[in-house]
Amino acid sequence: MKKIFYLLVLFVGLVTTKAQEVPLLDRELFFGNPEISGGQLSPDGKWISFTKEYEGIMNIWVKQIDEPFEKARPLTNSKRPLNGYFWTEDGKYILYVKDNNGDENMNIFAVDPMTKVTKGVPESRNITPLKEVTAQIYLASRKDPDLLMVGLNNRDKAWHDLYSLKISTGELKKIYENKDRITSYDFDWDEKLRVLSKTDNKGTTQFFYKEGDKLTPIYETLVTENAYISNWNEDNSKFYLITNKGDLDKSTLFLMDPKTKQITKIESDPKDKLDFGELFLDRNTKKIVYTSYTGDKTEYYWKDKTWEANYKFLQSKFPGREVGFASSTNDYSKFLISVGGDKYASDAYLFDAKTKELTFQYTPRTELKKVEKFLAAMNPISYKSSDGLDIQAYLTLPVGSTGKNVPLVVFVHGGPKGPRDYWGYNSAVQFLANRGYAVLQPNFRASGGYGKKFLNGGDLQWGKLMQDDITWGVKYLIDQGIADKNKVAIMGGSYGGYATLAGLAFTPDVYAAGVDIVGPSNLFTLLDSVPAYWESGRAFLYGMIGDPRTEEGKKRMYNASPLFSADKINKPLLIVQGANDPRVKQAEADQIVIALRDKGKKVNYILADDEGHGFHKPVNKIAMYAEIEKFLSEVIGGRYQQEMPDNVAKRLKEMTVDISKVTYTSTQKATTETEKKSEIKR
Repeated sequence: MKKIFYLLVLFVGLVTTKAQEVPLLDRELFFGNPEISGGQLSPDGKWISFTKEYEGIMNIWVKQIDEPFEKARPLTNSKRPLNGYFWTEDGKYILYVKDNNGDENMNIFAVDPMTKVTKGVPESRNITPLKEVTAQIYLASRKDPDLLMVGLNNRDKAWHDLYSLKISTGELKKIYENKDRITSYDFDWDEKLRVLSKTDNKGTTQFFYKEGDKLTPIYETLVTENAYISNWNEDNSKFYLITNKGDLDKSTLFLMDPKTKQITKIESDPKDKLDFGELFLDRNTKKIVYTSYTGDKTEYYWKDKTWEANYKFLQSKFPGREVGFASSTNDYSKFLISVGGDKYASDAYLFDAKTKELTFQYTPRTELKKVEKFLAAMNPISYKSSDGLDIQAYLTLPVGSTGKNVPLVVFVHGGPKGPRDYWGYNSAVQFLANRGYAVLQPNFRASGGYGKKFLNGGDLQWGKLMQDDITWGVKYLIDQGIADKNKVAIMGGSYGGYATLAGLAFTPDVYAAGVDIVGPSNLFTLLDSVPAYWESGRAFLYGMIGDPRTEEGKKRMYNASPLFSADKINKPLLIVQGANDPRVKQAEADQIVIALRDKGKKVNYILADDEGHGFHKPVNKIAMYAEIEKFLSEVIGGRYQQEMPDNVAKRLKEMTVDISKVTYTSTQKATTETEKKSEIKR
């Protein structure tokens, strides 16, 4: 039935867009469940696990490596998409994590992949059956595959104590009670706890070397600096430290002796443009396999000739595509590799490193594969911001477009400090391009990978220079004749949602419309409601956004909060929110909806009662994009697929909020005289 629906939409698209020669692709091709995804080899290579739809949700399945996928057995029946899974070292269990309707309170579950049942799925055990607790996995043991080292914030919501967890029985043993603001625990190759990190209330982080019960400080970074341990050397005498401390602008790889505190530089970007990227070590030899750096694309520096030869062999088999090692056996004799690119539906192959044999496994989206010639290229570009700073970005133009005077959607990433946009296939970008929009993805200041100065350049610049980095991208595309200045929309999630609100409020003449997905509108209530276990990052947040304990900070936050400039928003706005979002709570959406409604502004509101920080259930995601598509088409004139399955139409209706009924009661004290007046007006 689903295939018939795809073909019908494809036919309608071909008929109605004959002149454009590009069919209107069904939105389910982009946002529906993939047929198969997330493949992983068992440690011995005899089995392959993957995720596949089971009762409407992507769940874990398993089959023998030489069996057809049709012979696979379902292992889980989760009603919510999983947050990741992996095999234990001995292949006895598959472990996975999930939360409750997006609340990010993660529990760890175990299932035996060898258990066969005549009906349904094997029993999964919740091995951290605690409510309102976010379990964190620090170590999955190789020496004792039945053992995990986990963090649990059941004693104190703000801090994670360290426990050993026996998978087979669920037995917990407390290893370290965290009364010292510990933010990480690091184990060496022998699985011995060697280094603990503490972060004080100023955001200063110290590494402590552990000898017995003695903790000795060995390294320190400020809140504006980053450092972390990537791994240990062959004899566990030193660890690989990646840091941008002090005079360093680009993060650099060092080797540090925790006993002498001596550090030795290993490597930084040979071109001196990017932060250190990834360090990959062979788990058996414990030697470096490669390092990498990501600018427009990722560049690898190989240290192991065998691995390099395998990679180059695979590249030769898939010219013009990106090849990734997705999974491997413990001895690296077999790999599951991914093959894809910006305008290609991905494929998965089994690669035998000894024989060089490649065996096709699956295509996650076979229907998309059939029409991938209509996918658009993502091109790296750069432009200057208001102060002359170079901003790197990606521009995607619709297939068949002249590239002149095109409607534009500015798609802003979240974070904001550290994350960035990457080159490659992006379902939302391809969807928007298929609807006829150029898509700009700016890596504004505060985006990661471009050095410490660029990263910290976004501090206290919410709504200011960070917003300029986005606005000047729009100006650049207009000046180049690419974007139609009257048909520019801004859209994004999390910080990207904030940037959407800020764009409409602070530069109301630039944009014709905005789509805010789980974005904060009031920086006071945002900081007042962060999860308890983010306490170690409070100084980081204050340094990035503003300190509500100072008059200067209050003023800065007030001026940067789109809520308090709602009267300046004069363009249509669509707001999307998850009711269980622990990061950007529903109050952020409710407040701006009420403010705009009461001023007679145009605002639409989508609220999912079973989602958190972003939509993950396919029916919710498809319904959300159906509304986004309709909204944008009405304002800036792109194409719109009116048809939708009954379940999507039903869910969209359920999520659509009657804004006349939205209420909000502030539980926070007014922080400035100006805000007091605003609260009275509201």
